[in-house]
Parts: sequence; C-alpha cells; structure tokens
Amino acid sequence: MPHGRLPVLVYETLPLLVRILCALILIFLLLPLLIIIPLSFNSEPYFTIPMPGLSGRWYREMYESQAWGAALRNSMIIAVPTTLLATTLGTLAALGLTLEAFRFKTVVLALLMAPIMVPHIIIGLGQFFLYARIGIVYTYTGMILAHTTLATPFVVLTVSATLAGFNTNLMRAALNLGANPARVFRSIVLPLIMPGVAGGAVLAFVVSLDDVIVALLISGPTQKTLPRQIWSGVSESVSPVIMAAATLLVLTSAILMVLMELLRRRGERLTGKEAV
Repeated sequence: MPHGRLPVLVYETLPLLVRILCALILIFLLLPLLIIIPLSFNSEPYFTIPMPGLSGRWYREMYESQAWGAALRNSMIIAVPTTLLATTLGTLAALGLTLEAFRFKTVVLALLMAPIMVPHIIIGLGQFFLYARIGIVYTYTGMILAHTTLATPFVVLTVSATLAGFNTNLMRAALNLGANPARVFRSIVLPLIMPGVAGGAVLAFVVSLDDVIVALLISGPTQKTLPRQIWSGVSESVSPVIMAAATLLVLTSAILMVLMELLRRRGERLTGKEAV
C-alpha cells in the first residue's frame, strides 16, 4: 500500500471509530437506567436476573398506595408552578441578556448560571437557612421557589440559544409601523422564540420532577415528592415498587427530552426561514 494512502484511510476511518466509541459510552451510561425497567416487572419481591416471571403487581401496588399517590401528587403540585415561574423569569432574562447591551452583563449571566455550576447540596443548604428565617421552609411555596432557582438557568440557556439567530430588524420594523412594545413581543418575538420557550419549559419541568437533594432539605412530610419517596424507600426497605416508580420517572423524562428535541428542530427551521 502506498504510504500516501495511509493518512487518507485513517482520516476516513476516524469518524466511524468516533461514532462507535460514542455509542459504547452512551450504552455504558444508559445501561443502569435500562436495567430498572425489566426489574419493575419482576413477579417476585426481590431483585434477580434472570427473573422468574413477569408481573405488573408493583405498578398496581404503587397506584393503590396512599404514600406513593401523595408523592406523585406533590411532585405535580410543585413542578407545574415551578415550570410556569421559571419559564417566565428565564425568558425575560434571556431577552434582556441577548437583545440589550449593558454593563456587567457577564456578571449577571454568571449569577444566573450559578445554580448549574454550584452543587445542589450547597444551594439546598443556603435555601434552607434563608427559608427558615422567613418561615417558608417545609412548605409548598418554599419548594416551588427552590426548584425555580434550579430550573431558571436551563430556560435562560434554551431561550438564549433560540435568540442567537433572531433578526432584530423585525422588531424595529414593527415599532416604526406604530406597534407598541407589548404587541411587538406578543405578535413577533414570542411566536419566533416559542420553540425555545417550550423547550425551556420542558427542561424546567424535568429539573423539578427529578430533584431529590433540595427536596430532602426544603420539603416537609406533607410535601414529600416522588424522588424523595424513592429515596426513603431505598433507605428504609428495598421494594420492587421503587423500580416501578423509577421506571415512570425515566420514561417521563425520556418522552419530555424527545419532545424538547422536536421543539429544538422546529426552532432551527423557523430560524432558517427567518434568515431567508
């Protein structure tokens, strides 16, 4: 083989090797999540592979259990307001950071992104001492505000990415034609960035639904969420009901992530049409 062909073959083979390596890493990361799904259908009250039989009794037991039902209800009571509040605040912050030029923008962005970079245990401890002073620890209000702090940065990132290709000339044209700022936002800006806003809302919902560290510190017995109920079950007695609940969380998160990817692609198409 000519020596000149060797670099060409390496260059052509490298993308395939990278794909294979990425696939292996992805399988390694997802394997623990995939194992719990078949275990949730185990017919016996212990964990063993291969399973002696299949049964949906643990899903039925979770559905009929008062503790698991209350935990699921609490998760929804907290996640829905958190999503609305984080989406509103994150969208407004992204608009201000992207469309406006002001001093200390980098500092403001760093502060907004701090909940992503700082460990949740530190955030939870700070929130616990603050909320204890103002009397909202162990309340739904405290949990919603705590989860909003965690979820807002993800909305800012998602909406900012959508605004990166936004054509500000559309806003100027509407203002020149006599539209007020509120109508410009409602009729022009919001429809164009809606995929990013919706994607941020999905992320905010997932962050609130999956949190356990802050919930252990801020929530009381009456605000126990589904992840905290799973944590309590693992700590007290390992039951296949935990696998059923974990499977529901994994599947819900996966469906929401697929939805977010579809919204992201729709946003890219809208941005492409706008650029044209």
